[in-house]
Amino acid sequence: MSERPEEPNQASDAESMLPIDEHVEEGHDAEGRKVRHRGIYLLPNLFTTANLFAGFYSIINSMSAQSALAAGDAASASKYFGFAAIAIFVAMVLDGLDGRVARMTNTQSAFGAEYDSLSDMVAFGVAPALLAFAWALGDMGKVGWMVAFIYVAGAALRLARFNTQVGTADKRYFIGLASPAAAGVVAGIVWAFSDYGIQGSKMSFLVALMVAAAGMLMVSNIKYNSFKELDLKGRVPFVAILVVVLVFAVVFSDPPRILLLAFLVYAASGPIQYLLHLRRDKTLP
Repeated sequence: MSERPEEPNQASDAESMLPIDEHVEEGHDAEGRKVRHRGIYLLPNLFTTANLFAGFYSIINSMSAQSALAAGDAASASKYFGFAAIAIFVAMVLDGLDGRVARMTNTQSAFGAEYDSLSDMVAFGVAPALLAFAWALGDMGKVGWMVAFIYVAGAALRLARFNTQVGTADKRYFIGLASPAAAGVVAGIVWAFSDYGIQGSKMSFLVALMVAAAGMLMVSNIKYNSFKELDLKGRVPFVAILVVVLVFAVVFSDPPRILLLAFLVYAASGPIQYLLHLRRDKTLP
């Protein structure tokens, strides 16, 4: 007399037929016991995937802009450069959402953290470097691609160091310029000047200095305010919403120039605070 196979065996046989292994992640429950979780959380990883796509879209538009420049179509090249820069800023918004969604829905995972870092490397490491190279650095030959590589390496090292310091570093500060902020500086420069029809070849040296500085600031030990102490869920005075409305109005009045100015001020705030701190230490008895 034949017996029906047990249900777990049927599930195991079905999984063995899949060409992709199921993700299994070890963790701990509320009582500290080791548990194994199967699968991944969909909602936060959707935002991370969108972040990755925005970075990829920026790369595609940078390549299209370079092709348009080679064909002598400056107008189309300027349009593609604008799309590439905007995609990086969209990636910033998505990058901020995936972490907040994961914390709000209690769906944090080691897989999500690693996936987020890899997506950030594309959106805030490779994409801005390629954008700057296609717009201005390519005309500098080997110096141009070396500067672009310094930025890419800085972003990779910044993300690797951030991952190793999670849980131990002061959450009020970033050690080194965050990769999204560095990408905002690079993308803002390209967007602001290409929007006026200015060719990057006319300011290659300045762009090289800015890109190299952004790369070095990412791996520096300079502290930057993370603004993570802001309580977005608590009650605030009514005037706060008026300030938010004013900020939106100012940004949308001239997005390329306002965003560039904002990220330049933030990037410069770290070194300025560092120098002021050194000056105070020297004046103390």
